Amino acid sequence: MSVRQYELVYILPPDSTEQQIAEIHEQVESVVSRMGGQIEKTDNWGRRKLAYEIGPHKEGVYVLEVINSSSSDLVKELDRRLKVIDQVVRHLVVRVDEEKKVVERTRTKRQSDSERRRVKRGLPPQRQPGEGRQEEVDDMDDDRFDGAEV
Repeated sequence: MSVRQYELVYILPPDSTEQQIAEIHEQVESVVSRMGGQIEKTDNWGRRKLAYEIGPHKEGVYVLEVINSSSSDLVKELDRRLKVIDQVVRHLVVRVDEEKKVVERTRTKRQSDSERRRVKRGLPPQRQPGEGRQEEVDDMDDDRFDGAEV
């Protein structure tokens, strides 16, 4: 079975301390390691406004965990555990490796189509340096709005 990648995002109350956030992270980490997975990355997004009010909360502390695992039971166990923890306002686990495969497949298809069209027009399959559109226009070179008040 191949290794799957999941993103777990959970929201904690806005008055959560760093210690409480670390405790929840340790609980998630222990479940992941016990089920044979590993946490690739943990990202504390900090305190943000919620899209809609959840109970008494208008804000929350968002935490993202990227998890690699070959077991689908890990997701079920994490879901079960996070539902029970009172401190977690909301959580969501999403499998992201499928999306990466689709993006990669689309990228290779576009690349091969581009190469095929270029060869058909008598051009080399790969773009040469300086050919086509310029990548970025430097803001200092852009004089369209000189003298305009903001």
